[in-house]
Amino acid sequence: MIGDVVLLICGIGVLYYGAEWLVRGAARLAASLGVSPIVVGLTVVSFGTSAPELVVCTVAALGGSPDLAIGNVMGSNLANIGLILGVTALVRPLDVRVRVVWREMPLMLLLTLALYPLAWDGVLSRGDGVLLLFALVAYLIFVFYSVEDEAPEILGEYEEFMKESDRTTSLVSGTDVLWVIAGSACLVLGGICIVAGAVGIASSLGISEVVIGLTVVAVGTSLPELATSLVAALRSEADIAVGNVIGSNIFNVAAILGTASVVSPLSIPSHVLTRELAVVVAMSLLLFPILRTRWRIRRWEGALLLACYVGAVTWLL
Repeated sequence: MIGDVVLLICGIGVLYYGAEWLVRGAARLAASLGVSPIVVGLTVVSFGTSAPELVVCTVAALGGSPDLAIGNVMGSNLANIGLILGVTALVRPLDVRVRVVWREMPLMLLLTLALYPLAWDGVLSRGDGVLLLFALVAYLIFVFYSVEDEAPEILGEYEEFMKESDRTTSLVSGTDVLWVIAGSACLVLGGICIVAGAVGIASSLGISEVVIGLTVVAVGTSLPELATSLVAALRSEADIAVGNVIGSNIFNVAAILGTASVVSPLSIPSHVLTRELAVVVAMSLLLFPILRTRWRIRRWEGALLLACYVGAVTWLL
């Protein structure tokens, strides 16, 4: 079991750096091709920070561990709202002004709720996966056209964040391509290590793969989102911190479960719908009244989100 723990920890470390390199290279390439910084921030960065979940879930699905894949997505979405937004708001209260984020929140909830009819028969089929991927394409089109309505100061905020993060350039660079390739390779290697270690630990302790995916694996694969949101909050760029979390949750459902189920249909235990998914829906709903109070997450509300996350995970365990 010690070997499995070491494998899991090493996999999380490799996965984290892989995601960072992938985001850096992909964001710079997108910017060099003329994509606006706010579109890069709401799509490329969100997708890149969700890449660990994508790799882990795909590897788990191919390896015959669908419970680990489902647990990872449910746990990551829980961690994004409760752990990441909670910790980030404790560091600095978050004022959200981006209109796109306001519009994304209902989409996040609708996509989460859509899993009920799709998985009610106990499986996410390839057809269900295709529907989720279509939803992802629709979301990307929505973001692309919605950002034109944003205020100039918001556009400037995203542009400044990209510059300070070394994620903008006017020229296509071979170095950026290498970042993407190296990041992708590390993601695959880290994903394989995490799945092997997590399955070994679950087997040794006699616990379900859903539980290990919901806790250790979910927190490990959410580290890129945590790093991005904390950096944004420390720079007083709360819109980016919240937008990254909501965008990542949308990608987790649409892109990750969609891709994983297309690769290999995922069996969904009934308890996932009544417990894990229900808790994710509840945490998503909790975010609405918090943000609706002047579109601000205050420190005590961050503490509330964090406490709810700890309580939810404890109850699920």
